[in-house]
Amino acid sequence: MDNLKIDRINALAHKAKSVGLTEEERKERDMLRREYIATIRMNLRSQLDSIDIQEADGSVTNLGEKYGGGHLSS
Repeated sequence: MDNLKIDRINALAHKAKSVGLTEEERKERDMLRREYIATIRMNLRSQLDSIDIQEADGSVTNLGEKYGGGHLSS
């Protein structure tokens, strides 16, 4: 997600608090929020997939496989 979209989310949030949003703006805000959350989940998945921990018994466990099975739940 690029900075322009993040700036738009913030602008809509400020407008919602001050004067309110039109129906079209609420739909845009909701769509942008869903996209933002999807981006965060994708980044988290990537981080988890790259972390391996060594267990007490010496075995190595990948956190992405242990806690996500390859995908994050909604």
